[in-house]
Amino acid sequence: MSKKINLAHPRDQIITIISRIYKRGMTTTSGGNISIIDNDDNIWVTPSAVDKGSLRPSDIVCVKKDGTVIGRHKPSSEFPFHKAIYEVRPDIKSVIHAHPPALVSFSIVHKTPNTNIISQAKRICGSIGYAKYKLPGSKELGKVIANEFKKGYNAIIMENHGTVLGGSDLTEAFERFETLEFCARTIIYGSQIGTPNYLTDDQISEFEAQAPSIIPEMKETEYPPDEKEKRLEICKIVQRSCQQGLMISSYGTVSMRWRNNDFLITPTDVNRWDMNIDDIVQIKNSKREKGKTPSRATWLHQEIYKRNPNINSIILTQSPYLMSFGITKTYLNVRTIPESWIFLQDVPSLPYGSHFKANIDSNIVENCTKVLIIENDSVIITGDKLLQTFDYLEVAEFTAKSLVIGNSLGSMIPINNSQVEDLRKKFLI
Repeated sequence: MSKKINLAHPRDQIITIISRIYKRGMTTTSGGNISIIDNDDNIWVTPSAVDKGSLRPSDIVCVKKDGTVIGRHKPSSEFPFHKAIYEVRPDIKSVIHAHPPALVSFSIVHKTPNTNIISQAKRICGSIGYAKYKLPGSKELGKVIANEFKKGYNAIIMENHGTVLGGSDLTEAFERFETLEFCARTIIYGSQIGTPNYLTDDQISEFEAQAPSIIPEMKETEYPPDEKEKRLEICKIVQRSCQQGLMISSYGTVSMRWRNNDFLITPTDVNRWDMNIDDIVQIKNSKREKGKTPSRATWLHQEIYKRNPNINSIILTQSPYLMSFGITKTYLNVRTIPESWIFLQDVPSLPYGSHFKANIDSNIVENCTKVLIIENDSVIITGDKLLQTFDYLEVAEFTAKSLVIGNSLGSMIPINNSQVEDLRKKFLI
């Protein structure tokens, strides 16, 4: 399992994050750069003109406080604006610049994505700055970017270029980067099938006010072999979800029933990419493992398990194509693909806020479907084995992707009711 990257050397942290960005298709072989400023004001940065898909720690360049360059490569050509950001914002300790397709799309139409599209994005990204075009690698570019950061922005769209984001450490910068690109993708995909709807600031405040329910701690916790096995299984699915773009750093909860109504669940405020078996929280007799804070959705998972003995695993996440239906209130008609309907049956959606504890919709906890979309918030997937539940998530996201892409070709034509009944009979649904 992955370790907490902030405990690693700056060069190792940079390699970990640039690898994630490249493998997720959010930058190219030659594009993008990452830096970290250490406690001695030395800046560690990716090199110029070296393949981002095969960087090694020894490739990372260190630019000392006095300007001395240590390393076998030249620092990134964009190093000037990294340095400029650190000079105007001492609270920022890491910077990411890349050319992810959705954010580049915003940059070339001279717009910024509205982070009110999903519940947590405004807290993580804040308002988005905008830097006018200047020659890449120039001091002028550094000045306009630094001016935006000086205004208090932590994420900026660079006109006809890409994006640049900062954070108190590299984990925070990447979480901000990934969340903003997710917002941009979701808005773009949603615009292909309908009109995106945005949350009000009051709705977001209501979401943020839902602090994790403080449930009592156990005095002692036992870890028998079957419990440990489930921890590992959860971590593997979280990693797989992140790698495939089905979950992002800032959002996603996975749980598995353990014994009776006791279960294991992912924690709150832990980066999903870096989650380890030690982070997983045991919930037993409605008490939490000592010293750990489970997901703020723990109560929801608990209620689903109590009322649905056939459900043994739950994934609550955000994936871009499914959420494109959630932000546009467009019906995800899985009857367009027989295999999708066999796996998922019909996929309902519920309005934002119906998942809040104070006014929970009974359809979420009592009449659970395999896939349920909460508008502008998340997708809830339930199933028996965790791998099966993950498969449902994959099938649902692939189906949503096909519908979004296919919409440009013409109206989607679903199978008719008679054909659905044939499927029910053949597959005993």
